Amino acid sequence: MMYRYNLFSKIVSIMVIMLIPITILYFYSNKTTTDVLRSELNTSNNNQLSFFQNQVETNMELLSSWPILLIHDPDILSLKDTVLSTEYLNLDAINLVKRIQTKLSIQESSSNWKSKLYLYSPAIHRVVTESDAKSYEDEELKRDVKSGWHVEKIADQNEDRFLFSWYSFTPYSSEFLPQRAATIMKVEFDSQNIEDMLDKFKSDGRRDPFYYKQGTGLIFNRSADKPLADKLVERLEQEQLNGSENRTLVMDGQSYSVNIVYSDKMGWYLIDYMPLSDILQPIHKSNRLFYFSMGALLLMSCLVAYILYVQVQVPVRQLVGGFQRLKQGDYSVRIGIKGRNEFSFLSGRFNNMVEQTQELIENVLMEKIHVREARLKQLQSQINPHFFYNCFSFITSMAKLGNREAVVGMSHNLSRYYRYTTRQERDLVSLTEEIEFVTHYLEIQNMRMSRLQYSISIPPQMRRLEIPPLVLQPLVENAVLHGIEPLASAGVLQITGSCSGRTMTLTVEDDGQGMLPEAMEELEAKLSSAMDEEMGCGVWNVHQRMRLRYGEAAGLHFTLSPLGGLQATLQWQLPESNTDTEKISGREQHD
Repeated sequence: MMYRYNLFSKIVSIMVIMLIPITILYFYSNKTTTDVLRSELNTSNNNQLSFFQNQVETNMELLSSWPILLIHDPDILSLKDTVLSTEYLNLDAINLVKRIQTKLSIQESSSNWKSKLYLYSPAIHRVVTESDAKSYEDEELKRDVKSGWHVEKIADQNEDRFLFSWYSFTPYSSEFLPQRAATIMKVEFDSQNIEDMLDKFKSDGRRDPFYYKQGTGLIFNRSADKPLADKLVERLEQEQLNGSENRTLVMDGQSYSVNIVYSDKMGWYLIDYMPLSDILQPIHKSNRLFYFSMGALLLMSCLVAYILYVQVQVPVRQLVGGFQRLKQGDYSVRIGIKGRNEFSFLSGRFNNMVEQTQELIENVLMEKIHVREARLKQLQSQINPHFFYNCFSFITSMAKLGNREAVVGMSHNLSRYYRYTTRQERDLVSLTEEIEFVTHYLEIQNMRMSRLQYSISIPPQMRRLEIPPLVLQPLVENAVLHGIEPLASAGVLQITGSCSGRTMTLTVEDDGQGMLPEAMEELEAKLSSAMDEEMGCGVWNVHQRMRLRYGEAAGLHFTLSPLGGLQATLQWQLPESNTDTEKISGREQHD
């Protein structure tokens, strides 16, 4: 990978890093806003509930003040002084009772609440209402009279209702005794009055208030969700109510904000609850809008980053990749040109530069090839005089000895040899021709030295290879002249060939006097250096020509031969696209 992070990933990473603090600040701001909203909403709800509670208490206080006011009414005061001779009312008593009933009716109609007043008169032993005057039982009255507001639960069409009553009597005493009381007043109202007020209080549609008193019951508004309210009260009873407070309860997977206001005068709790989802709906809507905006911004950032990546990063990477391939020596690299911008201009100039550079390098390589070929021909021409000198010296010696057959044989083989060496216009010859040429040379040497025995073992598929001319004969000549000839007991020479894949090997070995390891190392070192006067040109010539033709890995190596003398190994590697390699591989599979 050229770069660990490209332009696209960098831009996206920068946008994400920029969005992270914005998101954190938004969450913090959203949390602060939500907390403030809840606090202000709870405060507002508590104030409204308290105000509503005060209205209810005011109405109840107003009703509780009626008995105190009416007890001091002259007609009611005069009623206690009325004496009946019989159990029936006389005319004066009847008129007095009617006046009192009128006053009770007027008092009842003075309030918005539906209420009812009762006047108990021990003097006439009657209970007077706006429409009736009937007798009562002292024990029943004594049992009903209690201090403060008394609540009684009554059933009405499968719905619970509550009857509130307040007693006042004169003279006041700690223990109520009907026979000692002068006048007893009772005011009574139904819980429907509170239900009416709860309905008006619920006019905004979100509230659902109700009254609750532990051990007594609940007073609902007429559209209340009673099962949910019952479940809410059950949860509140489990956690114990502590006067006025605010709570958040989770029921059926939904959170509710619960506001509770306690009335010391009534002894009831006014409870109101609202789903938090309704309260926080604007905030949730704002959150969704923010998330959508952040997603759209991130998507647009990715789109812009991708456009920059395609328009900038990709062309830059192509240019850098082109320079990398150019650095590795691949002058065939070209960059595709797309569009018309600064990078297309740079790509075009890069292609022109590489094309011109490739042309210059090809021209230089052609000049090097021409120089190399000239050097090969020069080295090749050095072989002929060296061998001819030796051959003419042999012919002269045989002529002096009068050996006509040797001279004829030498002349015949030398003519064949001369035909081969004069064809120097060719840079490569087949290995078969080179072996035939070496055979003529060995026949000549066998005439001169009868103890010479030679063998040639080269695979048929290898004989079709083309090699530079006169690379095998100098090795054979050195083996004969410097290995076998100085040692009288020597006379065996072997030429073998082998191929392994693209690696070709020719080996010339003898049973002559050989060389010491130090001398072989010194000889191999001289082969790679410039030729000096002490070293013959034949072996050095072969080594240099093979390296020029097949590369630095080709050339000569010397080791001790199993025959007892020296082993010269000529090794080279054919190019991958060489057709001779394909021929050899095909022949090996066929064999």
